[in-house]
Amino acid sequence: MLSNPETFLLISSILLLISVLAGRTSHKYGVPTLLLFIAIGMLAGSEGIGGIFFDSPNITQFIGVISLNFILFSGGLDTNWTAIKPILRKGITMSTIGVFLTATIVGVFVWQVTNLTLLEGLLLGSIVSSTDAAAVFSILRSKNISLKNNLRPILELESGSNDPMAYVLMLSFLGLVVNQDQGFLSVLPLFLKQMLIGAASGFAMGYMSKWLINSIKLGFEGLYPVLVITLMLLSYSLTQVLGGNGFLAVYLTAVYIGNQHFIHKKTVLKVFDGLAWLMQIVLFLTLGLLVFPSDILPVIGIGLVISLFLILVARPASVFISMLPFKMGLSDKVFISWVGLRGAIPIVFATYPLLAGIENAGLIFNIVFFISVTSVLIQGTTLSILAKWLKLDGAPTESKKHPLDEFMEEPKNALLEEITVEEKHHVAGKKLVELHFPSTAIIAMIKRNDQYLTPNGSTRLEIDDKLFILSSNKEGIDEVMKCFNENFKQ
Repeated sequence: MLSNPETFLLISSILLLISVLAGRTSHKYGVPTLLLFIAIGMLAGSEGIGGIFFDSPNITQFIGVISLNFILFSGGLDTNWTAIKPILRKGITMSTIGVFLTATIVGVFVWQVTNLTLLEGLLLGSIVSSTDAAAVFSILRSKNISLKNNLRPILELESGSNDPMAYVLMLSFLGLVVNQDQGFLSVLPLFLKQMLIGAASGFAMGYMSKWLINSIKLGFEGLYPVLVITLMLLSYSLTQVLGGNGFLAVYLTAVYIGNQHFIHKKTVLKVFDGLAWLMQIVLFLTLGLLVFPSDILPVIGIGLVISLFLILVARPASVFISMLPFKMGLSDKVFISWVGLRGAIPIVFATYPLLAGIENAGLIFNIVFFISVTSVLIQGTTLSILAKWLKLDGAPTESKKHPLDEFMEEPKNALLEEITVEEKHHVAGKKLVELHFPSTAIIAMIKRNDQYLTPNGSTRLEIDDKLFILSSNKEGIDEVMKCFNENFKQ
């Protein structure tokens, strides 16, 4: 059916169009979009009305790895260091110790209630141990949920940074299942190597990426997102070759450069936001195509038992235990426990046992798929209700706008300040990206030798340049002047 490029593109475009339109409808009626993407894939599959036969865990894993790169990178770019700094220890604790506790608790429970061995149970537990970045980012942002007590940055940091831990645990227990003569301590060197090399590589690539983006002259604005995509893929692949955790490196690279000033940053952020949505759709459609509903039906009973145990016991236990060293209210812990969303990533991780050829790989995959679907269905649809019930919902958040958007809509609110570059400022030859201006102000125009220039990040200043600074309020102008004086005076 997909034997030629024209047919493949036609069917793919139709599925994407249906997914986008369904996503708009689901947002209106409160149904998680990710569930609809999977449902569309299943309907298009061999046991659905589409009749497309797809049974390739290898291709699914490849698509999953590429998609996760874009999803994690986009989430990292949007991670505000100022917002996560106060909760950094909590987020890291949940994304490491919390993941380990979840994997262990679920693994032992699966061992007790199924015919799987302890190692197979721990393998399944590690696969579903992390919250899914795509699910959390998508639901929190699409529902425009505003939370008190810094809960949102905690949840986004955890979901963006805990996949590497789950990935290492999954590889470790998979190795023990395949080579059962090895002991538990044999996986410790792998864990340390993956995490240490991944962290070091991530920060190094972040620093190098910022320098390269601001130094290279590409000539076309559209090439800068291509450059950033290339650096993202380089960060992942190079780290993997070195034996580190590529997912951790990608996320840290994005967090670093996302909190720096670089050329055409707004364009890059918009491109990655769109790509992250595209990758989510493609990934969930692919997973829907891979699943055979007839294989899921026999595991509904045990799958529901394990899913409810994960939601009601394992996840809350891991949150409450890992948060013991920190001061946190009961309602905060309850809400964090409920946002233990599982989504596409556990299903992608479940393809690794399939490719390894272990005996119960098919059963593990089907149970993981059922857990992911029920998690998004049960938890994803009730986040807003629970936040209101626990009195954790704040004022509705507004979508981020570039300062110029406000000026275009309400020019009367814009304040204009002129700054002439003088020799004493020592800025001649510096790029605008090096000014580190606050996000509440922009350089709208530069007057140079009776000509008006439209600046961008790579524009270099010259003596006698007149900068026209726009800000939405006086505080923004004050911040600009403070920044100007601090950075340019010697």
